[in-house]
Amino acid sequence: MRSTSARRIVTRWPQGAQRVPNFCDSARSAAALLALAALGCGTAPTPAAARAEGPPAIAIEGVPPIPREIIEGLARYQSMRGATFEDWGPDGSMLISTRFGELPQIHRVPFPGGRREQLTFGSEPVSNAHFIPATGAILYSQARGGDENWQVHRLDPKTGKTDLLTDGKSRHTMGPLSRKGDRLVVSTNRRNGRDMDLCLLDVKTGSLETLLETKGESWHATDWSPDDSKLLLLRVVSVNETHPHVLDLATRKSEPLLEDLSVRAAHSSLRFDQDGRRAFVASDAGSEFKRLHFLDLATKKSAVPLLRGSVARGDWDLEDIEVHGSRLAYALNVDGASALFVGDEVALPPGIVSGLTFSPDGKRLAFTLQRADGPADAWSFEVEDRKLVRWTYSETGGLPADAFVTPERITFPSFDGLKVPAWIYRPRGAAKAPVVISIHGGPESQSRPSFSPSIQHWVNELGLCVIVPNVRGSTGYGKTYVALDNAEKREDAVKDIGALLDWIGRQPGLDASRVAVHGGSYGGYMVLASLVHFGDRIRAGVDIVGIGNFVTFLEKTSGYRVDLRRVEYGDERKPGMRAFFERISPANHADRIRSALLVAHGRNDPRVPFFEAEQMAARVRAQGREVWTVYAANEGHGFARKENRDFLSAATALFFRKFLIE
Repeated sequence: MRSTSARRIVTRWPQGAQRVPNFCDSARSAAALLALAALGCGTAPTPAAARAEGPPAIAIEGVPPIPREIIEGLARYQSMRGATFEDWGPDGSMLISTRFGELPQIHRVPFPGGRREQLTFGSEPVSNAHFIPATGAILYSQARGGDENWQVHRLDPKTGKTDLLTDGKSRHTMGPLSRKGDRLVVSTNRRNGRDMDLCLLDVKTGSLETLLETKGESWHATDWSPDDSKLLLLRVVSVNETHPHVLDLATRKSEPLLEDLSVRAAHSSLRFDQDGRRAFVASDAGSEFKRLHFLDLATKKSAVPLLRGSVARGDWDLEDIEVHGSRLAYALNVDGASALFVGDEVALPPGIVSGLTFSPDGKRLAFTLQRADGPADAWSFEVEDRKLVRWTYSETGGLPADAFVTPERITFPSFDGLKVPAWIYRPRGAAKAPVVISIHGGPESQSRPSFSPSIQHWVNELGLCVIVPNVRGSTGYGKTYVALDNAEKREDAVKDIGALLDWIGRQPGLDASRVAVHGGSYGGYMVLASLVHFGDRIRAGVDIVGIGNFVTFLEKTSGYRVDLRRVEYGDERKPGMRAFFERISPANHADRIRSALLVAHGRNDPRVPFFEAEQMAARVRAQGREVWTVYAANEGHGFARKENRDFLSAATALFFRKFLIE
């Protein structure tokens, strides 16, 4: 493998370079880091075409000059954008989040297919918008520099004036807005910087009233009762264990909703029924998968399944519930794709549904639909007419829909006989394609057949085959599957990648001698661990905001996250677990890494501290291996700013070309 001398460059991105939409991790979706991957193709650089410049906040080391043709070749893919449904307006309009500049902002769409009117113009990404009934004002969430210390803002669309409702420094995550629209549930660590207390925010005055001091526990509010007198809460222990509660706002007393408190099960999507006496919930109590249950708030009897079996779909998780009066809507995760039910099943284009929300009159159900063959858009379902309506038409950079490759679902056997599911994107006409294995984060997440401009560019322009596995520990395949990588079983998931390499070697159309691994967050750990264990079979790895050492990660991650991470990974304070972490952490085995490595990280990352990138890159570089680093001073857990993502995209394209193609 070739090696270059390390060099440090703090530079500017070429003027006029076109850019790619935001696909980094967000409050709605924790698994999106996979698409942060870089894009592009091109030929060997010439002095006239080569550019080593990056955005002002980017520091690079080891990255060669990027040819102008790579930048230009990325333009159409980087010009793609998607739209996410946020809320219904009182006049029947929609609030959506989309990008028409550097960052996602809130827009209003007056009717299906109508012009998108931009409402926020901030210097940071904006998300989680709510219309306030009666006043027409809008609440939204915003953080600075990727630090995830979210602040709640109130916008008056008539005057354009924005007021900050929170303290400007602590973390505030938005929960549900009351039916009346006067109070918003927020989770905040403003009391001590660590515990995320549940509070009520007065949306007019900004005053904050504590509902529940969490004291090391993780609590989330999910719904207000129809008369705003109660809140449904979930106490989260792990992805496999949550406990539903109801909070009486008059007495401030919280009570469990299940009679048997010893039941260890996962519950989600808690919603009140139309009279507030019962609640719908997705629960895997007594089952491998989440079913639709009905809970009686008065009797606290064990959940009784409302629907049994699988609606002729096999065993799959219920993942979203929405209620309006007597109307019920829910979505199933069917092998990664969504099946939507409003009474009977709704005929959808293949894709993933999220954000189910009935309109104020209950006649329309809105949602975001992510398809495999195009960017995400906002849609609605007309309940009475049973008609599907598309509200936004996001741009594809001028590329026709038939240019995009749709994935094929495969399984491969692992070392212990486990059948591991995966999605494979095959380049058209390739006789022997190089392979990129792209591994999702989480680890409690799932790779699903949604649209990725990154993957489409790799496949269509670079001629790479992309395989996206759901290694053990992924969600969507039952609670036993989720737990297969916990604690001391962590490296069993890494062995799944070894089994995938074996599978690649048996495929006549794939080149097992030219393989790279790519991943973000926990997927970044999987990349590094794969390079440690299978470095002789992998040419290159791209680690985006990844974990290099579990001990230092747990010691330095933000205080409000550490308890839940210890439940998943193990407690580094216990000598036995600490010794195990030291044994499996890639940073301690840098001498075994033979592959080229690209490391990208935001300096303000509150989840995986920037130290993880620094130590990993330094240790591998000290072994004489080729290491490229892309560090952003104004980013956190992923690159949210378009100019930063564009540079990372181009650098990754050049990285793949050099180590998989040339």
